[in-house]
Amino acid sequence: MSNYSTIQKDFYRESGKWLPAFKIWTKCINPNLHFVYILRKSQQFRKVPVVGFFWRLVLRHFQIKYGFQIYPETQIGEGFYLGHWGSLVINPKTIIGKNCNIAQGVTIGQQNRGKNEGSPEIGNEVWIGPNAVIVGNIKIGDNVLIAPNSYVNFDIPSNSVVTGNPGQVYPNENATEGYINYKI
Repeated sequence: MSNYSTIQKDFYRESGKWLPAFKIWTKCINPNLHFVYILRKSQQFRKVPVVGFFWRLVLRHFQIKYGFQIYPETQIGEGFYLGHWGSLVINPKTIIGKNCNIAQGVTIGQQNRGKNEGSPEIGNEVWIGPNAVIVGNIKIGDNVLIAPNSYVNFDIPSNSVVTGNPGQVYPNENATEGYINYKI
């Protein structure tokens, strides 16, 4: 598995198949995968002056077109999966682990004051449902399911399900089972 690129690992999460470069291009008809491809290219060439500027320009165009506000500075682990396209905001200082799924309408943001001033750190194998809001300098553990419409501004331990506004935590060893497919 280490011989595959980050882009191949991201695309593997969609179908469970390892794709060569040509097949990846054919999958880019899907807006989610197309955006992830461009995001990864802009991350790959972020520090290369001319090429990096080109990919940032392309990324900006597709941020507007698809409604994803994710920047190359955002640290995102391999196996990143966007469930649906449209209206997604992730602060560039956010850290996201491997095999994470994020649905439409999600906001992962910075808190500018108080005890949780800063941006979230999200663990591995986290499923974030539609319209969830995650804010502040908080840590979300591994194997966490954040239910749709939840508001999270506090630390979440590993192996948990979070629901509601304000969020309530329920321990669950199988929190993301059946929600995160084709793990890398």
